[in-house]
Amino acid sequence: MAAVTDRLAAVPLERMHLWLMLVLTFTTGIVDAVGYLGLDKVFTGNMTGNVVILGMALVGAEGLPILGPVLALAGFMVGAALGGRLLRRAGGVWTHLTTGLFAGVGLVMLALAAALLLAGEDPQRWLALTVTTLLGGAMGAQAATARFIAVKDVTTVVVTSTITGLAADSVLGSGKGGGSGRRALAVVLILAGAAVGAALLAVTNAVALLDVSTFDRYRLWTVGTLAGRDMPVVLGVLPFIVAGAALALALGPSLNVVALGEDTARALGANLNRTRVLSAVSITLLCGAATAAVGPIAFVGLAVPHVARALVGPDQRWLLPYSMIVAPTLLLLADVLGRVVARPGELQAGLVCAFLGAPVFLAVILRRRIVPL
Repeated sequence: MAAVTDRLAAVPLERMHLWLMLVLTFTTGIVDAVGYLGLDKVFTGNMTGNVVILGMALVGAEGLPILGPVLALAGFMVGAALGGRLLRRAGGVWTHLTTGLFAGVGLVMLALAAALLLAGEDPQRWLALTVTTLLGGAMGAQAATARFIAVKDVTTVVVTSTITGLAADSVLGSGKGGGSGRRALAVVLILAGAAVGAALLAVTNAVALLDVSTFDRYRLWTVGTLAGRDMPVVLGVLPFIVAGAALALALGPSLNVVALGEDTARALGANLNRTRVLSAVSITLLCGAATAAVGPIAFVGLAVPHVARALVGPDQRWLLPYSMIVAPTLLLLADVLGRVVARPGELQAGLVCAFLGAPVFLAVILRRRIVPL
């Protein structure tokens, strides 16, 4: 691990920024392919194409939507404005703010992907429009952040200027040739992303058509749910949860000592290896039992400890039991909201937890309050 870290540290910042922007360009191609093919012909990243579609729709072109492109455009502008406002406080090209914004975009993508996965191949109109708007906002924030980082010829969302520069500076144009490699790669990556997005959408539709029951089970185990979890399930995982919780609570004082730093902990007589091993055992028992019972419900473990820390401070003897209270409270609230907001249907608890927990975790990142727990 240390060798990998050293090799990454040796990469020039300009090259690192370039490759990260190219990865984002590839994912933008996927997003636009899914938006156009799966969300009623809407581009959420490429606003040039989106505005063209909107213009043709406004003059009566057959089969082209109006509301979707309008919402995507509005979401994109709001996201870009939010990104620009947050980055006013940035002290450098790549800071915790840029990292936080990109992380926020990724979290929004994961949450929206889970929502579409649960909705199936024919999402309701309101859900499709909501996803379109939020995708536009995420792409706007990404574009604003990429503009702030200012990697030449790579905006991550539009390749019009990139193609122009590639052609104008080629041997058939001015002959300058500067940056031709990165420009060509950006164009290829957004094309590849679009192709991958279309292929994945086709595979998803094929699975949904060929084996509906398997696809439904897969969707539930992807985001987690409390539905159908009766007493036999609880009794099956209860011994592991009790053992893991008891071990975690017993480790509270030792974790307080470890939080002081390795040297201080050793000076105070703490057995670091034993504490780490027992902590790993406790984590394995608790996470394994919870996942076996209700599936992979995300963001509870990421957001809840920071909320509990804000309530009781860093003392692990209080932080651990309070986390054990706040976490199920959040999960119960998510389950109730999921049953209420989508009546007569139901949003899975794991999906609602993502919408509730992701903003909390993102706020922690942006405010630089992530500290060792």
